Amino acid sequence: MKRLSAIKTILVFTITAITTLSTQAQSNSKKATTIANNVVKAMGGIENYNNTHFIKWDFGKRILFWDKWTGDVRVENPKENQVIIVNINTLKGKAFENGQLIEDPKKTKKLLNKAKKWWINDSYWLVMPWKLQDPGVTLKYIKTDKLANGITADILQLTFQDVGVTPNNKYWIYVDQKDQLIKQWDFFKNFNDEKPSFSKPWDNYQKAGHILLSYNRSDFGPKNVVVKQEFNAKLFTEL
Repeated sequence: MKRLSAIKTILVFTITAITTLSTQAQSNSKKATTIANNVVKAMGGIENYNNTHFIKWDFGKRILFWDKWTGDVRVENPKENQVIIVNINTLKGKAFENGQLIEDPKKTKKLLNKAKKWWINDSYWLVMPWKLQDPGVTLKYIKTDKLANGITADILQLTFQDVGVTPNNKYWIYVDQKDQLIKQWDFFKNFNDEKPSFSKPWDNYQKAGHILLSYNRSDFGPKNVVVKQEFNAKLFTEL
């Protein structure tokens, strides 16, 4: 009887522990969602973001042009004297090198895929706050802590499933409790890593059209952001 009693006790403890962990996970998820919604609201709201038609920016040595409504992207790569025009939804497009249209289908396909990967990376550095609740993204509230400059921030963790170029990555983002803007992100190459590969500030928020974006930051890019509703459509058809 004592043995049965001990087993029952273990079972009750196990079920209680699982229930507690499940409730805590749900609570963390709900809190993370609330914080993410506050971030979007602070940056101008999802409607204004969706209504933003065109964004141009520099990242590293690349220049990118993005028609958000159609998915057309132009990437200028001065290092290789290349211009690549691709639709990120269909992967259709064309590529130029040294001012000439590339006729080789294999090389063109390779460059179109490369341009899409560049866009995925480079746009994430610019519009990540708007993508916190994209399909395949798991948000989790980690803790509240202070940054080196004294800002009290809620820390959210982003992990990914079957989305992006590098789904094994993990991010921690630091959301200022006062203005609800992201002030720092930590990048982990692998979601099991305990220490980040780098930490970068998100600062110098500027009004771009009807939304806020963090650019020309104090450390790294993106830079020279332009947001427009009207633009030259030939950017996505011609050299």
